[in-house]
Amino acid sequence: MKPGGLWLRLTLLGASLPAALGWTEPGTSGGRNVGVREPQSEESRSFEVTRREGRSGHSGLPAACGKTLCGRGSRCVLVGETGRPACRCLEACPPSYLPVCGSDGRFYENHCELHRAACLRGEEVVAVHSKDCFLQGDTCTVAGHARLKSVLLALQARRRPPQEGHGRPDAPSQRRLLVESLFKDLDADGDGHVSGAELAQHALQRQDLDEDLRGCSPADLLRFDDYNGDGALTLRELCTAFQVVQLSLAPEDRVSVTTVTVGLSVVLTCAIRGDLRPPIVWKRNGLTLNFMDLEDINDFGEDGSLYIAKVTTVHTGNYTCHAAGREELLQTHVLQVNVPPVIRVYPESQAQEPGVAASLRCHAEGIPTPRITWLKNGVDVSTLMSKQLSLLANGSELHIRSVRYEDTGAYTCIARNEVGVDEDISSLFVEDSARKTLANILWREEGLSVGNMFYVFADDGIVAVHPEDCEIRRHLKPSEKIFMSFGDICPQRGGDAAVPCQWASAVNVRNRYIYVAQPALSRVLVVDIQAQKVLQSIGVDPLPAKLSYDKSHDQVWVLSWGDMHKSQPSLQVITEASAGQGQHLIRTPFSGVDDFFIPPTNLIINHVRFGFIFNTSAPALHKLDLETLALLKTIDLRRHGCAPRALAHTHRGGYVFVQCGRDGGSAPAAGQLLVDSVTDSVLGPNGDVAGTPHVSPDGRFVLSAAADSARLHVQE
Repeated sequence: MKPGGLWLRLTLLGASLPAALGWTEPGTSGGRNVGVREPQSEESRSFEVTRREGRSGHSGLPAACGKTLCGRGSRCVLVGETGRPACRCLEACPPSYLPVCGSDGRFYENHCELHRAACLRGEEVVAVHSKDCFLQGDTCTVAGHARLKSVLLALQARRRPPQEGHGRPDAPSQRRLLVESLFKDLDADGDGHVSGAELAQHALQRQDLDEDLRGCSPADLLRFDDYNGDGALTLRELCTAFQVVQLSLAPEDRVSVTTVTVGLSVVLTCAIRGDLRPPIVWKRNGLTLNFMDLEDINDFGEDGSLYIAKVTTVHTGNYTCHAAGREELLQTHVLQVNVPPVIRVYPESQAQEPGVAASLRCHAEGIPTPRITWLKNGVDVSTLMSKQLSLLANGSELHIRSVRYEDTGAYTCIARNEVGVDEDISSLFVEDSARKTLANILWREEGLSVGNMFYVFADDGIVAVHPEDCEIRRHLKPSEKIFMSFGDICPQRGGDAAVPCQWASAVNVRNRYIYVAQPALSRVLVVDIQAQKVLQSIGVDPLPAKLSYDKSHDQVWVLSWGDMHKSQPSLQVITEASAGQGQHLIRTPFSGVDDFFIPPTNLIINHVRFGFIFNTSAPALHKLDLETLALLKTIDLRRHGCAPRALAHTHRGGYVFVQCGRDGGSAPAAGQLLVDSVTDSVLGPNGDVAGTPHVSPDGRFVLSAAADSARLHVQE
């Protein structure tokens, strides 16, 4: 026999011997791989190794596996309670780097990984020895990986739609539920780790794919997203890969109260925590602050904190923060602004005769509301209370029923709150009126007897009336001369009939001067309170109808109608108003102004930066810089169909109350609008309140009265 024939018989015998002995051939089911083709020498070598390891009990396999032949990429295991041997794909390959390209176009670190992948997918994969394949490496790119994740989530949503409680979950929650569901499906053994074998088993069927994955498969999740490099994926790693943010907010942090003293800076820190936390969004009154170009709120910090450079009382209110796209997890910051007390006593000094009543008043403002105490010559008056001496109006007024000589003294008013204290002295002198003492002389020379008068602008001139006994103390007749121009206060025309004086509006300038408008004469008179005479007249545009004093910039604003039809309105500003003389008149460029509003000052608010002008037939407010007289912003009211009629402002929270009229008409609307002066945004209707708004001097209360209603609305 020829040697070749002998080798042929041996080969045939080797091929038929396993069947004769009852050995099972590996198939495509059960994880066995019959689709891998290699050169004959490698095939024979693998066969011998598998048989050798299967028969020997030294490898830890049962003896029953000795008769089970498993293909490469798989190994023999006992199945279930039957104890029958079966081939299962390898869980892992020994670490080695002998790169090989598969016929599936993928790059494998070694042959074992190629065989294992073929076994797991149940596909035929052939090692391809190609130069181009080695140069290309793994075909799954970053873009392909991103596309893969989108496809996985879409398929997961199709297979297992997320359900969380009642109703439809929001997008972030839905994404989180999908990723958790996907992880549960991938984690076949439920050990909390998704191995490469489990990923390989999660094969994507081509009929499920609506787009090309660009050479990516679920196994690539391990390559891109195994952040700790342990060869498995955890739920945390998968959530990070799919950008599912796990946010948290401690229950005690849901509402945070911050108290700051006026003039200081404050940082509000959002307590929402979580890896890969989206940017923090800050809101005030439901309006996003992040993208507003605000002068005093302009730095949100790297950690998403809200920074207010110089806190004022207008910043008082609620601020909320949440991660972008996660509004269901919300933190509320309550910002409270405290102001130290500021007081003013009235009168600063007084002289009274024995037996008459006397009152000393102390007006205090501050946040929180100050507590008032009185001292007489350094002694607490609460120890001196009697029928003769009593405290009224929450302690702000010290009343003496019948003064005696021993009541003479210095009465000190002290106001305290949590952030400060202030005090002032009101002096009382009890003496006979016949005695010309120093106290009486000072009282008159300092103007205290004339500085607290009512000034009535009547047809027959200007009348100064004492507020207590209504006695006329001074009467400036129409024929009296203006000090600086020698003209009459109210010029008379030829004829016997007297022409009555005409007045329009008047303002008090620092208790030194009164500016009063004479519309028919197109001028403003300046009355010297101390001297009780008209100091000068200032010519303005025709028909001056409204005056307002801007104490912050010491200027008087004048609105002139132009004519009785208000067809040519103009707005002018008289500067250096408290100087009494040397003022300048500035004509602003604004046209079509029907009215204007300058927020008032008080003891604790001594500077106002902005004012408003408006046209009663146009649905808009125009914000002005009172110092530069420049137009800053237009607040659109068209959405609410509101043409403004009157305004009021409270420094507590910075709210502007707008009385509305119907757009293009004269009839008033049903209610008011609320505007936030910090963001210059319309917040919406002020409930069902209608009428003209008025704010109390301390800013705590808003009173609204409508001409067609007997009802008065009071809001705090």
